[in-house]
Amino acid sequence: MGFQCRSALTRLGVLLLAALLAGCGSIPWFGKDKDPTPPTKLTSFVQEVAINTLWSARPTRGSEGRRLYLVPALAANHLYVADARGRVVALAAETGRVLWQRETGLTFSGGPDVEGDRLALGTSQGELVVLSTQDGREQWRARLGSEVLSVPRFTGDGKLIVHTLDDTLYGLDAATGKELWRIAYPAPVLTLRGSSTPTMAPGGIIVGLSGGKLVKLDLRDGAPLWEVIVSRPSGRSELARIADIDADPLLMGNTIYVGSYNGDLAAVDATTGEVLWRRELSAHAGLAAEGTGLFVTDSQDRLWAADLDSGAGRWKQENLLYRQLTAPALIGNLLAVGDLEGYLHLLKQSDGRLVGRTRISKKGGITARPLVSGGRLYVYAKDGTLAALTVGAASASKSRDADATQTAVTVDQPVAPSAETP
Repeated sequence: MGFQCRSALTRLGVLLLAALLAGCGSIPWFGKDKDPTPPTKLTSFVQEVAINTLWSARPTRGSEGRRLYLVPALAANHLYVADARGRVVALAAETGRVLWQRETGLTFSGGPDVEGDRLALGTSQGELVVLSTQDGREQWRARLGSEVLSVPRFTGDGKLIVHTLDDTLYGLDAATGKELWRIAYPAPVLTLRGSSTPTMAPGGIIVGLSGGKLVKLDLRDGAPLWEVIVSRPSGRSELARIADIDADPLLMGNTIYVGSYNGDLAAVDATTGEVLWRRELSAHAGLAAEGTGLFVTDSQDRLWAADLDSGAGRWKQENLLYRQLTAPALIGNLLAVGDLEGYLHLLKQSDGRLVGRTRISKKGGITARPLVSGGRLYVYAKDGTLAALTVGAASASKSRDADATQTAVTVDQPVAPSAETP
């Protein structure tokens, strides 16, 4: 994972920060030093579900090893993907056939999001670009103040909201790119390299910030409707005080669920900003929820299931530690996560048991949450591979690695409640 320094910190500080973050893999700067948290080796298990590849293609060059927020977007049976060199491709979701592609020359780093005839992407150079979904022609471009490492979000009422790496939020006219408002929040000295994507909620838009703050803004003028500290930075050093909210806030009903790095998992009332419960759990990849269950990838790549109403835990799966897992996606009664070696793993929502695995790419890991639509999984790897899959009936096949049990541990709660739990 990468990081952003906001002052003249020493290079050693940055290296130490990289070493402290779980799931980073080996760090070449340390020469021959042994990785203290090597990825857990995959072991075999009985595949209880069949994973069928409908099609697989490599329409882009992906993120080229960089930590970017490039994800697949689906609209009107068309898939849209972009890469770090500026290529944008539209594909038929049913077949993977390329409908059009365009070389823009831009350094895309976040997106896309789609609404009607508009496709929005952010760049590493601090630009926001809107293209036509019909042929990729540029409609407009706007200059922002910092890199975009989240998905620009269309609001449905003619606006486009963008969260940049320096914790500035922009509201723009979706048709013209005219800036309607902006609000800048002060960022800590040292943060994770990433930004949460804005989440639409009744009456406004909700965004997680560096330093553990969650805010709700009025779409009309960007005025804060409420602000709450989900996790207060603590510790004696800037490294220990990182408490960023990089995971996208998740709206279920009138409750926002959010996780912070080095901090807490929390439920917040979307109308008032009141914290309903907190649990100590470090997370930055993302959350998913269905029915009464909340599913979380934590910062050491454990997968947790918790109760939506209280945060009390149901199970944890530790057989994929330090494999740089994506946020979980929900398909039927299963969870799907990608990892650093291009594998897609399937787990049972009920007990966390590993029941399926397939490899999407041998040349690039998976950092984007799998996209689920119409009973299909669309998975985008860092090398530009894009695959469409379905999950079929139970099979008796065995995965190809060494033997081990892949069951999850039942827990009463993820971890201890935060001292600030109401």
